[in-house]
Amino acid sequence: MKRPNHLRFFLVLVVGFLSSFAPGLLYGQSTSGLVTGTVKDPSGAAIVGATVQIQNVASGYTRDTITDQQGNYRFSNVPFNPYQVVVHARGFNVASEALDVSNPVPVVVPFSLTIGSSTEVTVKSGPEMVENDPTFHADIDRSLIDRLPTESASSSLISIVTLASPGVAADSNGLMHGLGDHAENSFSLDGQPITDQQSKVFSNEVPADAVQSMEVIDGAPPAEYGDKTSLVVKITTRSGQGVKTPTGDIRLSYGSFGTSHLGFNTAVGGDRWGNFITASGLESGRFLDGPEHAVFHDKGNEENVFDRLDYNFTPRDFIHINAQYTRSWFQTPNDFENLNVTDENGNVVGNTDQKSKIGTFNIAPDYTHLISDKTVFNLGFYVRRDAYNYYPSSNPLADFAVDQQQESIQQDRSLTNSGLHADVTSQQGINSIKFGAVYEQTFLRENDYIGIVDPTITPSCVDTTGAPVACTATGATANPNVNPILLPYDLTQGGNYYGWHGRADVKQLALYGEDEIKAGNWLFNLGLRGDFYNGLTTQRQAEPRAGISYNVKQTGTVLRVSYARTQETPFNENLVLSSNGCANTVLFNIFATLSDGACATDTPKATPFDPGFRNEFHAGFGQAIGSHFAFNGEYIWKYTHNAYDFSVLGTTPITFPIEWHNSKIPGYALSATLRDVHGLNATFNASSVAARFFTPQLGGVGATPYSTNTEAILPFRIDHDEKFNQTTHVEYHMPFRKSLWYGFNWRYDSGLVAGAAPCYNPNGANTDCDPSTAITMPNGQPGIDLSGLSYDQQFQAGLTCDGVAATPYKGFVSCDVAGLKSKLLSLPAPNTEDADKNPSRIAPRNLFDMSLGDENIYHLGSSGRYRFGATVTAINVTDKYALYNFLSTFSGTHYVTPRTITGELVFHF
Repeated sequence: MKRPNHLRFFLVLVVGFLSSFAPGLLYGQSTSGLVTGTVKDPSGAAIVGATVQIQNVASGYTRDTITDQQGNYRFSNVPFNPYQVVVHARGFNVASEALDVSNPVPVVVPFSLTIGSSTEVTVKSGPEMVENDPTFHADIDRSLIDRLPTESASSSLISIVTLASPGVAADSNGLMHGLGDHAENSFSLDGQPITDQQSKVFSNEVPADAVQSMEVIDGAPPAEYGDKTSLVVKITTRSGQGVKTPTGDIRLSYGSFGTSHLGFNTAVGGDRWGNFITASGLESGRFLDGPEHAVFHDKGNEENVFDRLDYNFTPRDFIHINAQYTRSWFQTPNDFENLNVTDENGNVVGNTDQKSKIGTFNIAPDYTHLISDKTVFNLGFYVRRDAYNYYPSSNPLADFAVDQQQESIQQDRSLTNSGLHADVTSQQGINSIKFGAVYEQTFLRENDYIGIVDPTITPSCVDTTGAPVACTATGATANPNVNPILLPYDLTQGGNYYGWHGRADVKQLALYGEDEIKAGNWLFNLGLRGDFYNGLTTQRQAEPRAGISYNVKQTGTVLRVSYARTQETPFNENLVLSSNGCANTVLFNIFATLSDGACATDTPKATPFDPGFRNEFHAGFGQAIGSHFAFNGEYIWKYTHNAYDFSVLGTTPITFPIEWHNSKIPGYALSATLRDVHGLNATFNASSVAARFFTPQLGGVGATPYSTNTEAILPFRIDHDEKFNQTTHVEYHMPFRKSLWYGFNWRYDSGLVAGAAPCYNPNGANTDCDPSTAITMPNGQPGIDLSGLSYDQQFQAGLTCDGVAATPYKGFVSCDVAGLKSKLLSLPAPNTEDADKNPSRIAPRNLFDMSLGDENIYHLGSSGRYRFGATVTAINVTDKYALYNFLSTFSGTHYVTPRTITGELVFHF
């Protein structure tokens, strides 16, 4: 049967849209709205110079403008949210109006002021603090982004999402786990879908300086969102439209580990156009989170530029273009085993020196056409390319690490994502209807070069004990078990790198329709999405979405429930190698040598991924108390067939997607907001998620967790499961000096699962404890064989045996069960470990960050437009010694950032 041509179908659909109203090529964008109106006096005459303010109390979003000669005001690029518009004019009473910006259809709010002298207005509570919305989400505005103490300028966007929204478990190197899933997150950048990973070991994210606001969707996603939907981050970037005087700032900072950062941004525009640009450069001696608390071989730098251009051709036609280029270069952090590496003859070959370079390019033109006062059309194109290069040590034998990395690896891969999206939104009475389509094609190109650097894998000759020796050595005999397939690629015996080249084009088409119905205190969000995936495998999925909320106005309460069926697509990073690598005889034999990355097959064959599907249910409520405080809670239940995760290759940042039979993820998310009480603002976010995955492994390169019956469908907690986490952020503006502020973060994590931690439960029915490590000590007591962990790994885990601590160069071959302890891991008591009910975990940790800043230390001129500010930020102020993870299948071992102090000077103009 001939497959349908998805691109042709999509183009026919777009042409049908276009032909209804406009000729030629159009571009589009639909993630923000327009609020406009006219301010008049009682006689109907225009009021010139009236001050108009739009604000959302919950998110902190506030903008001001003044009316023109015709009394008109205009707010463009307004993020979707409810707002209050307040008008002040000398000699008139203050007027206010509540409105809701929920789609790109312009919202017109006229004002007729009454004569008076009032100078104050009371902003009502209700939808401003708790939205009547079936979809649970968090709103993050520029006002919070500017003052939230964050760890790294190279991954500040994900740090902000982690700290300021519920349901996110923190991990190393900008990785985040949204509601129990790893990397099942997507970003909607002014309408452009980005579903590939954005952590700094995979890609270069959008600079946080370019963001005006974010809406982080934790609830059931509406029909317009697909692909990766466990957490959807909807971003509205900053615009220069209407900024008639160039406005921006220049920032210079320096801090611990030699971290320096220089950046600037500026916005300028007129009534019909605008441009916003930001550029920065970063250099650091601790670019990534390392496998040791000590910092060495961890230098990196990043340079980026982002530009947004807006232009109104006519009052009904608007073009918007985003462009970004970012380059990062960084070393792979070493551990102590990577120092003074020796070859098979005991000769020192130097330190491991592996490095990465990532170049990210993105351009996305969009066009918006106002068909009528109630209907808007959008069409957008985008091309985004990540080029990733991984470089081995100049002496490949220096890449060898006992029990960690047996290969020297070089990689050159690219991920090019191109597509177009179109949608029509129409506001018809109580209905807000949206129909849309997205077609995208992802071009994957993977080039890998692998050579064996472990002399014990396939030596040509051995001595009488079976140890590898040179064939010229006395007593050497030919190794009867030599692997002839791997021998040509054994670099310890003069072999060469093996080159593997893979490519694939992944085509995806999505069609959706949704209707938001407002009926009194009720709000219904009904939708249907169809996803067509055509990659290394194919799948079609129909996905109904539904949400209902009810606003109990008398008590300020919003009740909500929602449901979504979603298609879960495979990760694109190293997808071709993970799908087809096990069919390659050489790679199959290489993978078979890995302790944590074997093919999940007995003979060479491909292990492709079938897209999964998920049913998820949400129920929750929101409660406003007065006009300054709101609380939201949500219960989540997600069931996924064919669930995804990653497996890491050695000590590199190269990971393979893998697929499990299914997953069940129940949990809850909480948030609370306190806004502007005498200069005090606070947010609280918390969550508890059980990430229960089920064997067997269905596809990809990776390790199946040990159990007494690996073929049975048994549950285990994957290493992004966390019982509880919370973040509290407090911000206070000094009453005696409004420009002086103090910010404080408190982050608590109960600890991710650490399945590779040593444990004792030889008779467990469903345990990660390997029964072969259960031994009897010389004194007859039960013990654990620790020889599978190197001394340095024991040190990284913080292990002690009968009060003696492991060091990087001295540890334990075994330890009695009662005497094995850890200050960095939570080890289950003997015979109690269960992969589902009671797994080993990272020890709980409390982290504290703070900032102190003054935005107007000194200003030039009486207007105060040109002013200098300064900020001091301290991350992990107590210098907590803690782990993010330990021998995680998707990233390895990493320590939490030690205490860092950064000073910043800024010039505002």
